[in-house]
Amino acid sequence: MTDRFQHITDNELLSNFNADGNQEWIGILLQRYTLLLLGVCMKYLKDESEAKDCVQQIFLKVLTEVPKYKIDYFKSWLYMVAKNHCLMRLRDKTKNVKELTENTNIVQDETSKRDLQENEQTYALLEEAIDQLNPEQRTCVMLFYLQKQSYQQVADKTGFSLMQVKSYIQNGKRNLKILLEKKLKEKGQARP
Repeated sequence: MTDRFQHITDNELLSNFNADGNQEWIGILLQRYTLLLLGVCMKYLKDESEAKDCVQQIFLKVLTEVPKYKIDYFKSWLYMVAKNHCLMRLRDKTKNVKELTENTNIVQDETSKRDLQENEQTYALLEEAIDQLNPEQRTCVMLFYLQKQSYQQVADKTGFSLMQVKSYIQNGKRNLKILLEKKLKEKGQARP
């Protein structure tokens, strides 16, 4: 699915949706950024199952919110939706766990600002790392991990053999980790 629409820009997909109201156009956009959304949610929530749950909630939210706005940069808008969703979830969790004192709030606000800056940088680095995977690895990793497809389903969808799919997933996961760690290290060294 991703490869078939790769030549269509985000703005063209949005225009198509605005023209005919077909939610499949938004679905293609969401599929493009699923891995990035998961990365954002993992960074904020620190829990894989909760992050995956949030990605699904964000998908639903996006489907209802997109028609209400004129969106110029879908990826940036989606990132803000995801960030706000995660922050609200953390806020609700914090409320339920304990009552915060004024001093704790001040310290937390300062920490949150630092964390937000780091998270936004990590998000950008994750996006770069995903873009650097070869198309086969990127497609197989996204289908297997984010859409929870089996090896056989990935093979059926992509036309790759079962052995190729396993290899692309294994190598893609390893390469993504290496690329992201390298980028984080470079970024850390570049900071004053």
